[in-house]
Formats: sequence, structure tokens, C-alpha cells
Amino acid sequence: MGPLTGFKVVELAGIGPGPMCAMLLADMGADIIRIDRVNPPDRDGIDLLNRGRRSVSVDLKNPQGVETVLRLVGQADSLIEGFRPGVTERLGLGPEDCWARNSRLVYGRVTGWGQDGPLAQAAGHDINYIALTGALHAIGEPDRPPAPPLNLIGDFGGGAVYLALGVVSALLETSRSGKGQIVDAAMVDGAASLMTFIYGLKASGQWIDERGKNVVDGGAYFYGTYETADGKYICIAPIEPQFHAEFLARMEIDPSDIADQMDRAQWPTLRDKLATQFKTRTRDEWCVHLEGTDVCFAPVLDTTEAPNHPHNKARDAFVDDFGVVQPAPAPRFGRTPGAIQSPPPQPGEHTNAALADWGFTTDEISALNEGGAVWNRDAG
Repeated sequence: MGPLTGFKVVELAGIGPGPMCAMLLADMGADIIRIDRVNPPDRDGIDLLNRGRRSVSVDLKNPQGVETVLRLVGQADSLIEGFRPGVTERLGLGPEDCWARNSRLVYGRVTGWGQDGPLAQAAGHDINYIALTGALHAIGEPDRPPAPPLNLIGDFGGGAVYLALGVVSALLETSRSGKGQIVDAAMVDGAASLMTFIYGLKASGQWIDERGKNVVDGGAYFYGTYETADGKYICIAPIEPQFHAEFLARMEIDPSDIADQMDRAQWPTLRDKLATQFKTRTRDEWCVHLEGTDVCFAPVLDTTEAPNHPHNKARDAFVDDFGVVQPAPAPRFGRTPGAIQSPPPQPGEHTNAALADWGFTTDEISALNEGGAVWNRDAG
């Protein structure tokens, strides 16, 4: 029922942003076959990024294995891969190889550094990519080293989400032109794009390159986290004057004590005063006093608490599917809602069935299994 129902995607198995992009597309209804390695061990734990699609194990060093993928590509709307530049070309699965079978194919690629440039072939991880954009430098406390954030900015925000946007945008264009194209989603490019607002602040003279000295980096007393009496935390963000005025009123602070909200010189003193005041009540008591008002307040919840917050529960922001509490598909659609299609598969779990659904005959599937080009987990 999702908005991508009827679209078919081939995913060359990888880690991080590629699988998350495939998860996003699957949640929106796309039929995705994940190409896994032949005869790998069972995956440990639960990798939720692999939810919603079927796994076909293929030996990409076997010519018949490559031919199997190309035959799937011939029916697909898109392929997504996350190898280093040039790897799929060497496998015989590069863009030109695929377009020879399907000229409408959208070829989605996600890498850390992009398909070209002096760092294109270098290894890296989220922290490296965001370091090159100015994002890492801006995160952390004053007079402390930059703080490594969760790998949300590069891997998932800058990589997976931009790849998903690129693939869907290219599919829209293909519907008009009838031609496929490459989507080059680099995590460093996406992370840089996410920094657009900050670069705008800098150009306007509202941002300085010192950690913890700006409005939205924790420098301002009115934008940050505070410890409560029970050792937990809350956060506030009353930036706009009207929200700031309500915050002062509810905290019983005399507005005349603050000459200029944006005067950086007074921020440390005011932060210390607020830190003392917030420690006079527990987190839940502050929730009763401030949550749901225009002071821009929220409790800081951990991953056990977040699914049980009343707002998240009311919106079904988290779901319990196949026995695992996890984030629900996003965004939401009024007429064609997305949904979690299935649990994360084990490699090769659906090889025979998925190939059959995509048009392979029983004899062809048997021959591929016997020749070692593919592997079906149920067959051992």
C-alpha cells in the first residue's frame, strides 16, 4: 500500500547507508531483493536496517551469478550499491553493464567521499566525512576536543537519506525521459548540505568558529541541556523572543535581569543560574511544569524511555514488530501509508522463492543452485 508499491529495486548488500536507504524504500512499499554473499554465517543480533526485503545469495565471482543479477536488473527500476568506486565495474555490474539490460535503470551509489576526487578510494567512516564539512568542529563543549556524535550526520542523514531522495527524484525524471542515470550520493556531500543553515548564519555574522559559543551549539543558556534533581536531563530551546518571554515567566525570572538575550558575554552566568534552578526539581516535575508549553521544552529520554513517551505512543512513532520495538516508517502518507514489510532476513533466506517471483523457472533456479551461482539457505 505504500507510495512505492510496484517499484522493484536490486540492493547489492553493504553496511550503513546503503541498507538504510533500502529500508526507507522498502518501508514505502518497494519490492527489494537484497543480493547477499553465498553461504555466509547467520547474522548475529537484529540489524533493523535490513528489514522489509528478501535476501538472495549470489556468488558474484561466478559468471552465472553475475548473469543472475543482470537478469534481475533487467526487471528493476533501480539498483543501489555502496562499494568503493570501480568495484561494481570490475564485477561486471557497473552502470554500463546494467544499462545494456535496462536503459531505464536508476543506478544509486553511496560512498563516503564520492565517485571522484583525491579521497575517493580512501577508507573512512562517518566521523571522517563530517570532519571535512565543518560539522564535527562545531560539536562539543568549549575548550574541549570536538565530540564524536552518533553516526547520524554522515552515514544516515548525509548518506542514506540523500541517496533515497536521489533515487526517488531520478525515478520521477525517468518517468518523463525514459532514461536511467547515476545517483552519486557521497556522505561528505550530504553532510555538507546539512550544514547549509550554519554556513548561512556564518555569512550573516551570527556564527563564530568556537565550540559552545553559538545559539544552537549549546553556548546559549536558552538552548541546551540541564541536569535535574534526580540526575536526569531536560532540554530547552526558547530562541524566539515570545518563547523566551514565556520561559522567563514560567521560571519566575525577572526579564530586567537579562539586558540582551543575544549578549554572549552574559550566557555563562545565566547558564550557571539556570543549572542551579533546574536541579531543584526532578525531570518529571519539570515535565509537569513546562512540557506542552511554548518554552520549547522536552525531557531527554533514553532508548528505553522514548517509545513509551505519551506523544510518541499517541503517534505510534515506535512499533513492536516481529517482537522488536523499533522506529515506525517515516514520513507518513494520508492515502498510501508505508509499513514494515517483514523482519530482517538471513542471507539466502529467500533465494529460490524470490527468483521465482521475479520470473526464473524452477529448472533455471535448480541449475543456478547446482552450479553454485546462487545459494538457498533452506537447502543447506
